Order: sequence, then structure tokens, then C-alpha cells
Amino acid sequence: MKNTFILFCAILITFSCTKEVVIDIPGFEDQLVIDGSIETGQPPFVLISRSKDIYAPTDLQAFFNSFVSGAQLTVSDGTTTFDLIEVCSNNLPPGSEATVAALLGVSVAELANIQICGYTSLDPLIFGQIGKTYTLTVTNEGETYTGVTEIVEPTPLSNLYWKPDGDLTTHGYAWATLSDPANQFDGYKWEAQRINTDINGDLLDVSFIEPFSPVFDDQFFDGLTFDFFYDNPQGYEDGVLEDEAGLYALGDTVVIKFSKMDRNLYEFMEKKYTQLSTAGNPFATPTNIPNNLSGGALGVWAGYSPSIDTLICQP
Repeated sequence: MKNTFILFCAILITFSCTKEVVIDIPGFEDQLVIDGSIETGQPPFVLISRSKDIYAPTDLQAFFNSFVSGAQLTVSDGTTTFDLIEVCSNNLPPGSEATVAALLGVSVAELANIQICGYTSLDPLIFGQIGKTYTLTVTNEGETYTGVTEIVEPTPLSNLYWKPDGDLTTHGYAWATLSDPANQFDGYKWEAQRINTDINGDLLDVSFIEPFSPVFDDQFFDGLTFDFFYDNPQGYEDGVLEDEAGLYALGDTVVIKFSKMDRNLYEFMEKKYTQLSTAGNPFATPTNIPNNLSGGALGVWAGYSPSIDTLICQP
């Protein structure tokens, strides 16, 4: 009885000891957000916007209003500096609609229904080349921001194949064989687009789509040759059978875009997708996303060297 009383008192004292914790949450700071990329054989393309307060309106008009017009941009390949021009979706140079739609990841028809402006150059001399380093300079409202990225030597996939998964006969993953170069850092990104059509004659995918976690590096397989697979990022739609979720169907034609990137870009992408995958999880480790921009801007200036292959989903 005495021991029980002592235990009761100890518990009472423990739970009666409270301390008020005051967390100083920094206020919102408006920052420039730069989302730019250049890849082999393609022009540079840059979107500029302003960061938004978490409590700000999130409607479509607020999204369009966040984009920045009137900035001055240049891209240098180390030898020549090129001025970028501002182009808007409602006033594109004739013949450039398909290129801009692909850069934005939308169809040409969807492009005609949105109002968005970006910065690019149609001069083929500044289109991305393997082995070159590109410097982006952005000047806006008296402030200057810079970013540097490299288009590294690509590593093409040596084999693409599809095979039924488990006991299924009509659905499976996209498989590939990768021979990773030894004794160097290699960062990779996987994207896919189904180019066969539905019953209405429309493409199943209007652009390249990233799977849940599209980037990886060679930390654990430097110099090795191995097979790996990715799922169909569009294979989780309503109406898809549970056993077939995330799989490609027999007869699908899939274009695989397999890109290489430098270390700085990989670290940005890896942290970005880690944050996306853990958003809303109160037990996840907080993730700070690095960038390769100086001057206080958020975002990234990304250089890619893709290799593209077509996979026909047949045994």
C-alpha cells in the first residue's frame, strides 16, 4: 500500500510539471523563384515567379498572377552570351507552339487556353550541347541572380524490355539495363510517355511524365551493370484493377527519357522529391531543399543530357 502511494505521488508530480513552449515562426518573406532548364538539342527555357504566403489565395488566377514579366535574362555557354526573349502563350512566334507546349508539359490545345509567360531563345547556337557549362543570369527590379549547370556525358540504357508481372499475362513493368560508369558521380532521371492512343484517337500521355521517385544516383552501384524497373505513373487512375495498378498494358508503346545530371542538380532533385513524398507527415525529418542559384532566389537552373528509347510492351 505504501509503495502504491509513492508511485501515485510520483506520477502526479511528473504530469503536473508543464512548461510553456513558445515557437518563433519566421514571417513570410517574398522571394524570386526561378525554374529554368536546358538540355541537349533544346533551347533554354525559364519561368520566373514570386513565392506565395501559405495563407494566400490558391486559385488559378492567383497562380497566373505570380509569374514575373519584364525581367532581363542571359545564358552564356562560356564563349558567347545570349539574351533570352520573353514569350507568352497567347503570342508565340509561328511554328513554336509545339516546342513551348513540350517545355511546359502540356498539349498544344491546352497551351492555347492558358496565359503564361516564360523566357527562351530560338537561336540554335545556344541550344544545349554535351560537355558545356551554362551560366544563367537574371536581373529583376535591380537585383541579380545567377545559376550554373553542366550538360554531362549521357549514359544510355543498353536494353529496354517489358514482361508480365507475376501471374499476370497482359500487364507488367518497364524494365531496363544500365551500365554505370565507374569511379565518378552519376545522377539519373527517368521519365516516360505512352504514345499509343485511346478509343478516341488521343494520345494516352500528352507529354513525358515522372514516376513517384524519378531520380537516383550511383552511390550503391558505381561501375555495375544491372536491371531495374519503373512503374506506369498513369497506371493508378480510377477504374484500374488493383492487380494492374502501376503497370503498362500489353501493346503499350512507351517512350523512355533517361537523363543524366550533375551533382548539384541531383541534390536539388533528390531533396525535392523527398519533401514531396513526406509532405504532411508529422514524423518525417524536415527537408531543406538546396539550389544552385546565387543572389537569394529559390528554384534551380537545370542541365540535362537525355537519351531517348522506345519500348513496345510485348513479351
